[in-house]
Amino acid sequence: MTAYPAYPKNRVGRHHPVAPPPALVVVAHGSRDPRALSTVRQLLDRVRAQRPGLPVHLGHIELNAPLLPDTLAGLDARGTGAAVLVPLLLSRGYHVKRDIPEMAAEARLHARVAAPLGPHPLLVDALHARLTEAGWRTPADAATRRASGVVLAAAGSRDPESRIDTARTADELAARLGVPVVPAYATTAAPTVPDAIRALAARGRHRVAVASCFTAPGRFATECAAAAPGIASAPLGTHPAMARLLLHRYDQSLRTRTALTEPALAPA
Repeated sequence: MTAYPAYPKNRVGRHHPVAPPPALVVVAHGSRDPRALSTVRQLLDRVRAQRPGLPVHLGHIELNAPLLPDTLAGLDARGTGAAVLVPLLLSRGYHVKRDIPEMAAEARLHARVAAPLGPHPLLVDALHARLTEAGWRTPADAATRRASGVVLAAAGSRDPESRIDTARTADELAARLGVPVVPAYATTAAPTVPDAIRALAARGRHRVAVASCFTAPGRFATECAAAAPGIASAPLGTHPAMARLLLHRYDQSLRTRTALTEPALAPA
């Protein structure tokens, strides 16, 4: 947990109250699927349970209320001095590098933008756990391993750094599973999930699972799961590792010396 400096002692040797921590604002993309908003709210409840006393708020980039500018305006109206904006996004991309910092810069309160959630070992923990819950078992024999593979299904972005981050997550998951993991995308980037499944099959890997690299249920997650020839994991949702990762990015941002409105994009 990040320590915050106490005020100096007064004349009678007593400390003034410790300055309150900056608010944590979780920035979700937003979705027309009502399950997404419900899932995100449950995830924030997990964050609050893990860090009692930390003010935790929600803001959306689009589609759902509250929108991020409204959340920041509300915090300013309540006299909140600073906030750390943690993107509930799994890689770098336009939203992390442009949209969220621009909204932060327009806010009246001091707003620091943290790194996205991926890549990170905690993200891989959640992906592995969801696959296991769906029935995945790492093959015990070499022949079954040679016939197995996983497709990591992500949203997709035109930003090459987003694909770099997703590929790194796929590599880390492959090291955990002991079988190849191919990144694939629901939109914008290539390959698609069906193309990745066919590419694995062409290499003799017909035992294929789809790992859902989405934070909550929605159209993309549903479509990617429907393409799976076998096991398809659920979105990451409220897995405890996701709450821990949000808090890690919050703490990490407070330890950096970047400007308050400059995004901290270190992936680790």
